[in-house]
Amino acid sequence: MTLLRRIRTAREDGFTLLELLVVLAILGLLIALVAPQVLGFRGRANVQAAQVQVRNIESAIQNYQLDVGRPPSQTEGLQALVTQPAGVASWSGPYLTRLPDDPWGHPYQYRIPGENGRAFDVVSLGSDGQPGGSGEAKDITN
Repeated sequence: MTLLRRIRTAREDGFTLLELLVVLAILGLLIALVAPQVLGFRGRANVQAAQVQVRNIESAIQNYQLDVGRPPSQTEGLQALVTQPAGVASWSGPYLTRLPDDPWGHPYQYRIPGENGRAFDVVSLGSDGQPGGSGEAKDITN
């Protein structure tokens, strides 16, 4: 009887293959339901981060403009916010400690003059790095 009790106890302590398959199916369902939500949050977070960075760069350009009397030229580009361009004596920067890339790893675009009557544009081309697009791939501008 002692040997029989040990066999029953060992069998009752483990999981059956069916129980393991049920647990794996439940985990698969949870991952299938949760993963798109998590990825959607990340996409929205990248868009919001790009919007904040565009505003920060725009503020740095405005500070540059107050000191120099004009925004950086197209030739000087956004690098003029980090290092003093040649021939600009009234530069009081750096206006940014470093020039960030957008959340998708692409450099920000700088256009002077800007579109729609703006003096300049600071643009992230979105997740695809191409002009236009929609959703996460939509351009983000000041």
